[in-house]
Amino acid sequence: MFDPEIKILPAKGKVFDSQSEAILTIEQMSEIELFSEVLEDNVLLRYYDCQVPASLKGVSEIFSKVVPIDSVLFDGQFQLTDEIGNNYATLGIGLASRLGVNASFVYPMEVYTPKRNAKINLLNPSESFIQEYLYISGVFYTNQAIYDENTVIVPIELARILFDYDKEISSLEIKLKKGVNASKTQQAIEKVLGDDFIVQNRYQQQEAAYQMMNIEKWMTFLILCFILLIAVFNVIGSLSMLVVEKQKDVVTLRNMGADNRLISSIFLFEGWLISIIGAIIGIAFGLLLCLLQQHFGLLRLGDASGAFVVDAYPVVVEMLDVFFVFFTVLTIGFLGALYPVHYLSKKWFNHTQIQLQINP
Repeated sequence: MFDPEIKILPAKGKVFDSQSEAILTIEQMSEIELFSEVLEDNVLLRYYDCQVPASLKGVSEIFSKVVPIDSVLFDGQFQLTDEIGNNYATLGIGLASRLGVNASFVYPMEVYTPKRNAKINLLNPSESFIQEYLYISGVFYTNQAIYDENTVIVPIELARILFDYDKEISSLEIKLKKGVNASKTQQAIEKVLGDDFIVQNRYQQQEAAYQMMNIEKWMTFLILCFILLIAVFNVIGSLSMLVVEKQKDVVTLRNMGADNRLISSIFLFEGWLISIIGAIIGIAFGLLLCLLQQHFGLLRLGDASGAFVVDAYPVVVEMLDVFFVFFTVLTIGFLGALYPVHYLSKKWFNHTQIQLQINP
């Protein structure tokens, strides 16, 4: 609810020219419905005796239509300015708590930022800072610390005064028209902008979180593969006993003209069949569990509602993962069945041949 569909950032430095030819070309693309200029940097917030560093995000008036921030408002309303020119701020709930403020407080909070192109005056350090005042219009709650604990949203005009910029911006946040393919639009924007800019979709804006989830996913997969390797010993034991038990049947097959290759393939297929049936039953049960989790949320993340972004453990089924798991089980099962058939068949089949030669 806080990230735009597409976000454009500079590849080098903090800011870029919002009036450059490439950016103006992007803003005229037919796939784009709305866009908001953003200027963001660090500031110091002060309310009476409380001082807290924060990330100040200056946005355009149209920001609330690009990003549905109204849906995450905890108190007050989203407002940037009023009729008489007062500037307003919308704070994350954690930041508001540390400052001890809430929406509609009468007394404004102070904002300090060092002058970008000025040297520090050791005799009077206060002259090295730009100071502005902000009234508090609202408090938002995304349940994500990166926003709730640090972010304050203000008019971009005020941000330009604080950071001493004219038309530069730190990012361009874009909302696409309904039905537009986000991936194709992202590729088209990257083609126009070239290597001087970074174009991110919503997944890439939360890259650290998704990387962590992918690492968790693959670590879980490796642990389960290790468990599967242990379980394969049961298959090896069962198949070894089967080879020993079926000596008389091997003699019968040889009398009927079967060679070692055919007899080995029979035992190999039977051993592999155990893994195939187990994989089918396991995947069917796993898909059923995922379906129940998606609809009923059987596995909860906590007893307190709202403690996490979602209350139930999030699950999504990807067919590529299903095929990969099935292929992995079959591969490990095949290797597990190959060992006893390969080594025990040499011992028992050769022993059977000796018996046939002695007792023709």
